[in-house]
Amino acid sequence: MKILIIEDEKLLADSIKTMLEGRGFQVEAVYDGETGADYAELGVYDLLILDVMMPNMDGYQLARHVRSKRCGTPILMLTARSGVEDRIEGLNAGADYYLTKPFDMRELLACINALLRRQGNQVDELVYGNTALDLSTSMLVCREKSVRLSAKEFDVMRLLLQYKEKNLSKEVILAKVWGYDSNAVENHVEVYVGFLRKKLRRIDSNLRIESLRRLGYHLEVDEA
Repeated sequence: MKILIIEDEKLLADSIKTMLEGRGFQVEAVYDGETGADYAELGVYDLLILDVMMPNMDGYQLARHVRSKRCGTPILMLTARSGVEDRIEGLNAGADYYLTKPFDMRELLACINALLRRQGNQVDELVYGNTALDLSTSMLVCREKSVRLSAKEFDVMRLLLQYKEKNLSKEVILAKVWGYDSNAVENHVEVYVGFLRKKLRRIDSNLRIESLRRLGYHLEVDEA
């Protein structure tokens, strides 16, 4: 499961990130609402954890923005504002749960697990053509054949399946899979796309990863 934390208190964000990573989650943290919106719009996360009081774009605005993009990812709001009207505003903005600061990390983890359970089969796999990506095992499956993906292969394939026929630039793939602060270069994307193409052929998938000059990569289904 992949979680995005959007919280301008860096110490708190990093503490939550460390706690969740210790429990097996993949976690990214950003420290302002505008950057958080850019990340959230990619639709690759299973849960968004966001603070309400942030400069430029606060949590309410961010939640509304995410929902306006038809992103159904669960949203857990964190805030020191505990009034009934504040909670109502948060829920009306699109949040699924509203947790008041200060909170116990055990309570936060319980909320996260509850929100992830609610998604049920929606997060079990991504399917396109005759091929499925099992999100719990990192297996790429086509009928009776399957192959396990490495962590980076999984993240790239998941992005491609989220976008399907829409083009994903190398810059976006680099930012979302390797991170904005990574030293990875576009060649890393090309290498992992090559790995995925081989694995798709190995399981007789009818998916093809197509590339367009200056536009990036997208998926196509071979109907033949």
